[in-house]
Amino acid sequence: MIDVRRALHERPRLVDAGVVVAAAGLTVFVMRVRQSGVSVYPQVSSGADLVWLLPAGFPVRGSAVPLLACVALYWRRRWPVALALVLVALTVVWPVVVPLLVALFTVAGTRSTRTTLRVTGAALLPVAGYLALAPYKGPLTVATAVSAAAVVAGAVGWGLYVSGVRERAARAEQEADLRAEQARQHAREEIAREMHDVLAHRLTLLSVHAGALEFHPTASPAQVAEAAAVIRQSAGQALEDLQDVLRVLRAPTVSPHAEPPQPALGDMDRLIEETRAAGAAVEVHRDTEDLTTMDPTTSRAAYRILQEALTNHRKHAPQGPLSLSLSGGAHEGLTITARNPVRPERGAQPAGAGQGLIGMNERAALSGGSMRRVLTPTEFSLEVWLPWTR
Repeated sequence: MIDVRRALHERPRLVDAGVVVAAAGLTVFVMRVRQSGVSVYPQVSSGADLVWLLPAGFPVRGSAVPLLACVALYWRRRWPVALALVLVALTVVWPVVVPLLVALFTVAGTRSTRTTLRVTGAALLPVAGYLALAPYKGPLTVATAVSAAAVVAGAVGWGLYVSGVRERAARAEQEADLRAEQARQHAREEIAREMHDVLAHRLTLLSVHAGALEFHPTASPAQVAEAAAVIRQSAGQALEDLQDVLRVLRAPTVSPHAEPPQPALGDMDRLIEETRAAGAAVEVHRDTEDLTTMDPTTSRAAYRILQEALTNHRKHAPQGPLSLSLSGGAHEGLTITARNPVRPERGAQPAGAGQGLIGMNERAALSGGSMRRVLTPTEFSLEVWLPWTR
């Protein structure tokens, strides 16, 4: 691990060193071309007039400044703007156009657009001054100015392109992270719905049987044993369901496909029998095609909706009967209707207007269906439509 970190840390240094060597080689070439009278950037002198600025006895003073400018590129990432401005000033005297272009590229790739435009304008000032002050504006003068503007624009444009590619890559990575987080959040919400539906169903069954024991102290030993057996069985099933959910939550990562084992609409009969065993009056009217032909995801959503309807009935209207109706097929979809009477003392309050109905509505919407509920002074009805896909 230490070697990998060291390699990652030393990689920019190797790149910078390579840039220095390549710039130095190109600068030597430009200096030789300059001696033949060809220039790609305007110069007011050859640099010999300012050689006195260098220390006395400085070796190879005629080529020292361009080579030192190349060495300065090693620190271009730290001070790109300052280095570019210094090189602009030096370029009008010495052939340091190659280090200047590298510095302009670095500014365009690492700094804001406003800063890049200002530095680019500074790099083009010598070109404008050269055209304005040149005593003879012949083809060579115009060619030098055009080549200078072209190479400056090319370096800046390439730097802006690289900066744009980096920004798009960073944005794409952020969007990918956001989509992954949304997928994980969706998985957590799905697990939360499962926990609510499963545990609410089991716990209401426990509450009903425990309440029967509490309010019927004169029950026979056989009745007490039967109720206790149902309580024990429901508690065991609730614990198993909770362990299934916790097993998913304890996984190293929560993926969009993470979910505990799920029942299907084919298990509807067992679900209704459990509710009837708790003392609820449930009437079922079924006019559907073979339920096993339904898509597993939609079938599971229909099962959970039925389960929540039974749970709400036990919680909010246990004294009255519950009428369940299932109809439909592959062409018209599945329609689930649940009706139960409303106790007069409830007035106009919606029965079960809590997380259960919200979860049912979410399940229907996620499956491409819809839910509608109607409350009258005497009855509460719920109608859910789901697409029947095979």
